[in-house]
Amino acid sequence: MKKTILKAGGIAGLCAVLFLACKHELPFPPGVVPVLEVPNPGSSGKTCSPDTVYFANEIQPLLNSSCAMSGCHDAVTHAEGINLSSYIGTLKIVSPGRPSSSKLYTQLFKSGDERMPPPPMTALSSTQIEKIQKWISQGAVNNVCDQCDTTNFKFATAIKPLMDNKCVGCHNAASLGGNVDLSSYAGIKAAAVSGKLYGSVAWSNGISAMPKGGVKMPSCEIVQIKKWIDAGTPNN
Repeated sequence: MKKTILKAGGIAGLCAVLFLACKHELPFPPGVVPVLEVPNPGSSGKTCSPDTVYFANEIQPLLNSSCAMSGCHDAVTHAEGINLSSYIGTLKIVSPGRPSSSKLYTQLFKSGDERMPPPPMTALSSTQIEKIQKWISQGAVNNVCDQCDTTNFKFATAIKPLMDNKCVGCHNAASLGGNVDLSSYAGIKAAAVSGKLYGSVAWSNGISAMPKGGVKMPSCEIVQIKKWIDAGTPNN
């Protein structure tokens, strides 16, 4: 049997794994290396593979926007004992390698109040659901990569995907956090023109920092937003 390798470092990493074992958490599949902490996306030095879904880049921001909010599954509320604001918390409802046995995935297809995120919040798109399914199928690893290209700041290929994965869960027509709707071009443009969009992601003084309760966006993503705004917020 291969020994489990920890990248969190020394005794702290070992204690974390032993804690998980004592709590009867789902084990990692053979060959999967549990990484308990990862750097902020954009600073890993690892190039993204188009065939891999990365937790820190894609899954955690999506969970923060749609599930790990105050009153739901954040670190403070942790409704039903579930905290989706961290990798370790997310693993409580994930069976690595088996999406159909993972509550994180199956709950997305429920109806009524059992669906996650619950109404009136918007259900995840088929693309977002497929990402979660693929991430679980690939072993539900706490991975990260550098995916940002500051030369790409088009609305369709850079700005809209950022808003969908990191902001729309709290800022949509059914849930107007801060009275801001970031689910459409018109709403995103309005926030950009007002100065709220850039100010919030850049964590400017006097403006509520976004993503709320999460880590600051990688600098390259903030640059993409700034370049798009400086270009006149085109719908391109």
